[in-house]
Amino acid sequence: MTNHQHSVENAPSSFWRSKTGVLLIMLVAISAFYVVREHFSHVSPYLPYLILLICPLMHFFGHGHGGHGRDGDQAEANKDEDGK
Repeated sequence: MTNHQHSVENAPSSFWRSKTGVLLIMLVAISAFYVVREHFSHVSPYLPYLILLICPLMHFFGHGHGGHGRDGDQAEANKDEDGK
């Protein structure tokens, strides 16, 4: 008889949680900070447009890829199947 349950110890760890992944994230964050700091005068005129661009992206990704209206459709489909 085989046991198909996976224990936490046997699960492969994520690259981003390893020491190398954390180091890579830190280096990217630090370098991004210095690049933005040095080139802020070039980017600052476009900040209002970037903020407006973030709004639809947050709406799209924040609601499960645009599926925030499906619950009502499912309830109506169940009502139609019941014949009410």
